[in-house]
Amino acid sequence: MESSESSPGTPSRDSADSPPTVATWTTSPDVSLLDVSFDDGSGASPAASLSARREEYVLVTGGLGFIGSHTVVELVKAGYNVIIVDDLSNSYRSVLDGILEIARRHYEHRRQRCPMVEMHQVSYRDLPAMRSILELHSFPGPAGAPPVRSNIAGVIHLAAYKAVEESIRHPLRYYQNNINGLVDLVALLGEFAVKTFIFSSSAAVYGTLSAGGGRPLREEICAHPAERAGTETGAPSSSSPPQSDGGGGGGGGITNPYGRTKFFAEAILSDVAAADASWRVVVLRYFNPVGCDASGLLADNPRGVPSNLVPVVTQVMTGQRAGLAIYGGDWDTRDGTAVRDFIHVSDLARGHTAALEACRDGRVDASYRTYNLGTGEGSSVLDVVRAMEAVSGRAIPRETVARRDGDVAASVAAVDRARRELCWETEKTLLDACYSVCSRLNLLPACRAGGA
Repeated sequence: MESSESSPGTPSRDSADSPPTVATWTTSPDVSLLDVSFDDGSGASPAASLSARREEYVLVTGGLGFIGSHTVVELVKAGYNVIIVDDLSNSYRSVLDGILEIARRHYEHRRQRCPMVEMHQVSYRDLPAMRSILELHSFPGPAGAPPVRSNIAGVIHLAAYKAVEESIRHPLRYYQNNINGLVDLVALLGEFAVKTFIFSSSAAVYGTLSAGGGRPLREEICAHPAERAGTETGAPSSSSPPQSDGGGGGGGGITNPYGRTKFFAEAILSDVAAADASWRVVVLRYFNPVGCDASGLLADNPRGVPSNLVPVVTQVMTGQRAGLAIYGGDWDTRDGTAVRDFIHVSDLARGHTAALEACRDGRVDASYRTYNLGTGEGSSVLDVVRAMEAVSGRAIPRETVARRDGDVAASVAAVDRARRELCWETEKTLLDACYSVCSRLNLLPACRAGGA
C-alpha cells in the first residue's frame, strides 16, 4: 500500500500515445502564455526561446506519474518553471495535456503569464540525455571550466519502481533502478552545482516500527547520521520519547526490498550531505496518497495492474473486477484490517513546493532533513471502502484473504515537524479524496441519475 512514483525504464510507446517532437500551446499573449517543449530523445533542440530565458526552473523526474503530475501542477501554480523528465514507462503522454489545461485555467483566470513547462521523454537513468538537459540550463564558465551556475533551482526526484510485491519477486531490478540510478543522478547534478534535492521516500522505511501500537511515527526513529549530527545546528528535535530500538538508526525492520531501496537511498543522500554541506537534501516520507485534482484531469492511472487501494476499489466499482480482496482481517487494529495514513494527493504535492521554498528561504538550514507527509490520522482499509460506498451510494463487494507479504498492521505519520519547519499542513479529508475520485469517474449518485 505504500506509494512512491512513476517508474523509469524502457518506454512503452504505442502510436496513439507517442508525442510530437515539439508541442506548443498558447493563448492570447495578453492573457497567459505557456510554451511546452517536448523532447522525444531524438536529439532535436527544444524551443529556441528557451535559450534566452533566465528564470529558474525545477526539474521533476517521474513528472507524469500520479504524484509527479500533481506536484508539477502545484509548482506551476506557485510560479515555478518546470522541467519534466519521464519516459512514459508507467504513465501516459495525455497526462501532460491535463497538466497544461489545469495551468491554462489557473493563469487565464488571473490574467497572468504562465510559467514554462518543458517535457523530456527520457529515463532519468539515461545519463547522456540528462547531461544534455542540464547543459541546456547552465551558464558556462571559461573554456574547459565547469558551468558557473545553473538556472535549475532544485530537483524533485520521484522516478522509482514502487510495488512492494514486485520488489519481493524482482529485488535486483529495484536495486538497479532505485539505488544505482539515484547514485548516478546525484553525481551528475553535483557536476552542475545543482544541489537542492527533494527526494521521494516512503513510510516503508519505518518497517515493523509501524506496528508499534498504532502510534504516529516520528522521523527521528529512523534517522541517518547527517541528520542526527544536524540537530546540533539548530534543527529542532522532538521532545517525544523515541519509538525505535534505541539507536535511532532504523532500517532493521523493513519488510521488503522496495522499502530497503528507499532506506538505502536516504542513507546515501545523508552521506552526500555530510561530506558536502553545500547540499540541501530534503527527504519526504510519503504515507498513502489518494484522490485526484479537483479538475478531474489527473488521476492514479498507471500502466499495468494497479496496486494501490483506491484504484483497485474503483475498478470494482466500474465492473473491471468482480470484487475487492482485503489482505488480512486479523491485524491488531480496531476492525482487523490494516491501518494507513491516507493523504490527499494535492496536499502531498503541496508538500514538495513547501520543501523547496523552505530550502530557498533558509528555513531548512541543515544539509539533510527528513519530513513525514501524512495527515496524522489512521484509517483502516474498511474505512476507505465504506467512505467510497458512502460517497458513491453503491455497495462494493469484497472478501478477506490472507495477509500480503511485506505489509504491516499500521502506519500513521507524526506531522508536527513538517507543520513547524515547512509551514505545511493538510487541507483535505479522506471523504474529499473519495469524492474527487468518484466525481472524475462519474460514480456520484447524481451522475448516475443524469444530474450534474
